[in-house]
Amino acid sequence: MAEILVYVDHVDGAVRKPTLELLTLARRIGEPVAVALGNGAADTAAVLAEHGAVKVLTADAPEFAEYLVVPKVDALQAAYEAVSPAAVLVPSSAEGKEIAARLAVRIGSGIITDAVDLEAGDEGPVATQSAFAASFTTKSRVSKGTPVITVKPNSAPVEAAPAAGAVETLAVSFSEKAQGTKIVARTPRESTGRPELTEAAIVVSGGRGVNGAENFAIIEALADSLGAAVGASRAAVDAGWYPHSNQVGQTGKSVSPQLYIASGISGAIQHRAGMQTSKTIVAINKDAEAPIFELVDYGVVGDLFDVVPQLTEEVKSRKG
Repeated sequence: MAEILVYVDHVDGAVRKPTLELLTLARRIGEPVAVALGNGAADTAAVLAEHGAVKVLTADAPEFAEYLVVPKVDALQAAYEAVSPAAVLVPSSAEGKEIAARLAVRIGSGIITDAVDLEAGDEGPVATQSAFAASFTTKSRVSKGTPVITVKPNSAPVEAAPAAGAVETLAVSFSEKAQGTKIVARTPRESTGRPELTEAAIVVSGGRGVNGAENFAIIEALADSLGAAVGASRAAVDAGWYPHSNQVGQTGKSVSPQLYIASGISGAIQHRAGMQTSKTIVAINKDAEAPIFELVDYGVVGDLFDVVPQLTEEVKSRKG
């Protein structure tokens, strides 16, 4: 069976969920070979093997932490040349898409970004994407070279599938451009204790109807009761009510959780573009004609200041 390269997104050896989802997809089309880079790369092997990696290629060097993107592209290219895979899968983060694009250019291959599903085809992997603000679903395959595909978080379940997970050291020769952009400072992100927005299984978002930064406490309370991430519409962010890092939409982040709850959000096309691939969508809005109700699975016509606190209390009571 053909080998599939999977780029590992991890933090000091702690493998992030989107990578485990990639391993599930990789097993559909071949045998996953994971590529882990940087500090703690070797520590990822046990988790990767548990989720189906037949081999784990690791490399650690100061360049991965001190410089942007290019050293990781050099390493992924080295892995590609060593393995000759049938496809390369990369998490669809901002960095992941840049790594994937640069690799595709170097190896002369086509690229598919933001896939939401993957299946084996007669002429190579077939990727499912959402197009035109999720108004259409397309199926595509790369027709030139080795497919390089980035996959959105929450596109596949995390499934245990124990494999050998043999660890091998990857030899990497860094290019002249590897030191082109140096990282001069880092500021740790302040932790909220909530899941990462793009990776969360549940997202609770607030919009213009929240009517003020102080009222986002209602949205946060519901999110915390569900173990969810908090999102915001562009209108709420532009008004200064919530940080841009939490914006969901065409000019913010794209999410695809199992459950998306939109509170006080009208459903403008730019917001829909960032959440319409959610598996189940619930909207709470006092305007029964709001566009958001056109795409929801469940809609509640009512004042969010009445509905959301009641929902929060109901969730808490059911959790005991």
